[in-house]
Amino acid sequence: MPGVLFALVLALQKSDLAPPFLVEAGGAPIDVAGGNSAPCLHDLDGDGLPDLLVGQLEGGGVRFYKHVGTRGAPRFGESRFLRAGDGELRVPYG
Repeated sequence: MPGVLFALVLALQKSDLAPPFLVEAGGAPIDVAGGNSAPCLHDLDGDGLPDLLVGQLEGGGVRFYKHVGTRGAPRFGESRFLRAGDGELRVPYG
């Protein structure tokens, strides 16, 4: 099944929203296998910048994209699957 490209709206300030844009990671548009992706912005690593988490239906994995830009110029690094214990974190899917 082809991947899914999606756009997000990021808040630059509490009252102002940035225009939507195609989200890239590692210099290429994000392409999540399996469709039905579920993007979420959350500061997972505590650096004050919203990282991107994307759940995916295919396999129940959760991808983590570290925010490597600035609040005014968001950029995301390459993805990795979140891990729990000795394996990849999996959530119910299907």
